[in-house]
Parts: sequence; C-alpha cells; structure tokens
Amino acid sequence: MFLPRLPTDRILRQRGGSAKPPFALWRKIKGAERIVAVNASAQKRGLFPGIAVADARGLHPALALEENDPLADAAMLEAIADWHRRFTPLAALDAPDGVMLDVTGVARLFGGEASLLDEIERRLAVQGFCARTALAPGPTLARALARFSDLRIVPAQALPEEIDAAAAKLPVAALSLPEAALAALARAGLRRVGDLMVRPRAPLAARFGEVALTRLDALTCRIRDPITPRFEAPAYMSERRFPDGLTRLSDIEATLERLAAELRPSLEREGVGARELEAVFYRVDGAVRRVKARTSRPLRDPVRIIALLRERLARLGEDGLDTGYGFDVMRLCANVVERMGDEQRPLGFEDDESSHPALDAPDLADLVDRLGARLGLRRVLRLYSQEAHLPEFAIAAIPAGYPEPSPSSPPDRSPASRDGVFPTPSRPARLFEQPEPIEAMASSPDGPPLRFRWRRALHETVAFEGPERIAPPWWRAPKDAFTRDYFNIVDSKGRRFWIYREGLLGEECAHARWFMHGLF
Repeated sequence: MFLPRLPTDRILRQRGGSAKPPFALWRKIKGAERIVAVNASAQKRGLFPGIAVADARGLHPALALEENDPLADAAMLEAIADWHRRFTPLAALDAPDGVMLDVTGVARLFGGEASLLDEIERRLAVQGFCARTALAPGPTLARALARFSDLRIVPAQALPEEIDAAAAKLPVAALSLPEAALAALARAGLRRVGDLMVRPRAPLAARFGEVALTRLDALTCRIRDPITPRFEAPAYMSERRFPDGLTRLSDIEATLERLAAELRPSLEREGVGARELEAVFYRVDGAVRRVKARTSRPLRDPVRIIALLRERLARLGEDGLDTGYGFDVMRLCANVVERMGDEQRPLGFEDDESSHPALDAPDLADLVDRLGARLGLRRVLRLYSQEAHLPEFAIAAIPAGYPEPSPSSPPDRSPASRDGVFPTPSRPARLFEQPEPIEAMASSPDGPPLRFRWRRALHETVAFEGPERIAPPWWRAPKDAFTRDYFNIVDSKGRRFWIYREGLLGEECAHARWFMHGLF
C-alpha cells in the first residue's frame, strides 16, 4: 500500500480539507529549501518534489507553503499501519510512505483479492488519504507494482512466466537500488527490468554488483524479502466484524464474551492457557484502541477471561475507551500463552460460557488477576522462598504476573514428628523486615537471655532452644557484618520469640548486641 501524498494529506486531513490548493511542503536539503511534497492541485500545475522553493514561487506566486515535519509523517504512517491490522495481523512499515501487508489466506474473507484492495483504498479515501495498492506473490513485486505500475494484482498461483512478464515492464527504479547504481544502469541504456532479465547474469554482476541480481531475484519472486511486522502476530485470536459500529459498552462486553468462548477451543486443542490477553477495537474513523490484561496463571475459561477484561473496561468506561463513531472490528488475542493441564468441568453443564456456574468463592489467583486489572499486575506482589544464607533474604517479592521461579530447596529445619504430633517449627511465621534492637541480660556470655525488654515491655525467659549459629556470607559480607547466635525463646506468658545475639565476644566485638527478628 503506497501513499504518494502522505505529508500533504496529513495536513489537509487535520484541517478538514479546508486548505486552498495548490499546496506544498518544503524542507532544507543540503542548505537549500526544496519542495518535498505537493498535493494533487499543485501536481497538476507542474510542481513536483525536488524543485527549489524559489522556482516554485516563481511559477505559482499563490502557492501555499509549509515546512515539512518528518516526525509527524512517521507517526501518521505508524497509525495507518496499525489501522491495517484490521485486515491482517502482519502489517509492517515501508517507510517513508508505504505499508506492507501479508494477506496470505485473508482475501477470501473480503470477497477476493480485488475486493480487498478496493476496500483498503476506499476506507483510506474516506479518511482523506490517497492510496495505491497492489498484491503479488512477493513483497518486493507488490511494492514495485503499487509505486510504478497500473497493474494491481499478480495472483498467488501465477506461473513464473507470468511473474516475469509483470516485472519486465517495470522501470529499473523498482529494484530499489542506490542512486549510483541506478545512474550506472541509465548510462548503460538499461531502462526497464526486462532489459536486465534478457542479459547474462555474470556480466551484470561484474559491472553492477551482486546486489543488483539479488534485487532482481526478489522482484521476480525467486527469493522472498522478509517483512518485519510492527507487532508480533498473536498466538491465538478470534474476531468479529460489524456493518455498523458498536458504541455501547454493554454491546462491546457481550461481543467480548462471544470472542472469549470462540478462543477457548483453540487453546484447549493445544493444551495452553493465556498469560496475556489483548482486546483490540478498530474504530470506524481509523482509530485503534487496545486493552491489555496479564494473568497470574494460564487462563482459558471464558467466565474468568471476561471478568478480567470487564475490570479493565470498567476502569476506562465509554469515555476512556472513546468509542467515537463506533467499532466495526473487534478482536480478542492471546498474545502470550503457557502450557496448561486439562480443566475439570462440572457435570451437567454444556460447553457454553452462559451455562457455567457462578464463581461463589474466587480463589487466590482470581483475586490476584482482579487486583492486577485494577492496579496493574506489576504492583501486585507474591512472596516466594529462595535459597539465602541470612534469614531476611530467604523471601523474595516478585510481581504476581511473572512466571513462578524455579522452586528452591532450602534445608528443612522443622523437627520430626513424634507420635503424629509436630512440634513448633524452628523458624517463625512472622519475620521482621528489619531486626529490632532489644535490651537483654544473659547468665553467661554464650548463654540465652534471662530477661529482655522489647518495645518497653519486660519479658522473663522460662524456656529456650539454641543457639543456632549463622555466620555472614564470606563471599559478599560487608566489614561490619558479625556472626549471629539465634535463640527460640518462650516467656512466662507462653509467647515465643526469635532472638539473636550479634557478634562474637573478644573476636568480633567487645560488647554483643541483641535483636528481635521474628515471632511465632
């Protein structure tokens, strides 16, 4: 798809087509002000890109001129490429004035190849853009036809002879060679691609380089130039098209429910679930809206998918979603998937999202997903155990939407059961983020505290376990890190504390310090 007048069409579209013709854009090129784009009226008067601004004013004193904004043109081209994803997920930029679409297997959805091209050109014309489209078995040939030929379609089933015949009529500029190579071809009298095709390849390679033959093979579809889509094609997708745009949020949610039900069978067949969902809304006037939702675990149940998307839509509302004149294409994609076991479904219910029982008690994963939809899944954290030398580093908080880390195997310090009764574990249920200093009095330098004061309350020790010595990691410990002796303390009221003494007397410090690290 080629936009021959993208810069001027962009400005005229912003003004509602009110700019008086003729109209042109200029930019400084090598210190000289030159015309870089003209509208249809200026082109009819003999103006063209590359002419000096002074010469253009001399020919047409009433010519309206503005400075060109390449960044705005690039942003508009990106928006147009995103809009083209309504026809195929594989839409790539062909800067500075084109879009490349891979429509393999898509044309039949629009009534054939000619109907597809007509619809693209018609919809762009309604939006104020002049466009030329072409379709061919290879991207290089399609690009050349759109820019240099009136031939619009070379069928995918075309024979090599038919492809060669279409390419032979094109000018050598269709090869997209550097300016120096094109000038050398012109000096040699080679004006058309067909002039190269009838000559021996070895002399051509020797004179014009291997790149000329590579471009020739790409143009004749003997090799295929890759295209780089702006967005990766979704792993799984379902979509709906409407003759009239949807504007009400209730209709949009009902359509999403049907799309989620259609998405489920394809996920089940592959044994996967969605980890990232994206609802894409294509507006009648060309705007595209996207709503993404990440999940804390693989998901394919339509009821849960809709609950998640409904949270996202509720945050936006109709004003945030900006329905405008309505959405005529809606698409639900599973961009990221993960392996998932089969789900156990209740007996007596059909395979329909409307017949599933209500979720009376959402589990933790549903709660995480709902919070993530409201706050952002990166803000919802989960705690995971990890191998670490010091107790305060044995737990890590990571976003709930991230894949669960590989399970670590910390040493099991829980006492063995006796007669089926498990004693109190040696690690507290609550660990303070920062150990709190306490005042303690011990019977001996290496003994447990007889009594200690914590948060202004005095506690008498009646039983204890320990000490458990934990030395700082020698490979990365700071100089002020000391050895710890941990005690499991029971006070006179039956409360259990995890206390440690920091520092070896006479070796690391002159006076040991005591800290409260956790509660049982």
